[in-house]
Amino acid sequence: MYVEADPSGADSWKLEPVVELLKEGAVGVVPTDTLYAIVCDLKSHSAIERLRRIKNVEPSKPLSILCRSLRDIDTYTTGFPRGDGQGHANIFRAVKHCLPGPYTFILTASKEVPKKCVRYGTTTAKYSLRKHVGVRIPNDAICQAILQKMDAPLISTSVKWLKDNEWMVDPVVIADTYGPEGLDFVVDGGVRVAEPSTVVDMTGTYPKIIRQGKGPKLYWMEEEDANSTAIEDLIPSAT
Repeated sequence: MYVEADPSGADSWKLEPVVELLKEGAVGVVPTDTLYAIVCDLKSHSAIERLRRIKNVEPSKPLSILCRSLRDIDTYTTGFPRGDGQGHANIFRAVKHCLPGPYTFILTASKEVPKKCVRYGTTTAKYSLRKHVGVRIPNDAICQAILQKMDAPLISTSVKWLKDNEWMVDPVVIADTYGPEGLDFVVDGGVRVAEPSTVVDMTGTYPKIIRQGKGPKLYWMEEEDANSTAIEDLIPSAT
């Protein structure tokens, strides 16, 4: 199925069949406020396996969650640091001002997140024995219209060329490339700019940017200075 939708969300009725397919376990492509994303229903374990197979995402690589609201983030993670007297700053209010927006926040996953979506740390002691997941609330009318009609958030991974580590931004090309790989649908919201979200690790003492993207660095964020391998292992396949 190929659906052309107005980026403004004015014709969101066109998305009804897409929502039904997702609820039935489909895997497809939708636009976000940054890149296009391959998505499926968080509650469908078989769809998550298909998504990994289509994108060729390794089992050890975490997947992102596209959320409808902050309430979803509180359900599927342990939440944002609200200040606990142990060095964690109370930055929840600051976070609310940049969501929805082009940020992926890495948080500790709750038991509600399927095990297929999280990463159990790296061999680096700093990240060992912890389950992390990247969460987003995209500021995109089409994506939000789909999310609001779902019963759960969407699991997502960014769309790249099959052989090159480059973003794919044209939905027509995405359909031609990934359709044969097993996609069930593509929602065309226009060509995007090849600029991913900014990834911020919220699991340490202070929020640290581990991938600078479309979202600007804010005053309460620090730049990551850890080992590059550990950083790469933490970054989900985020849009």
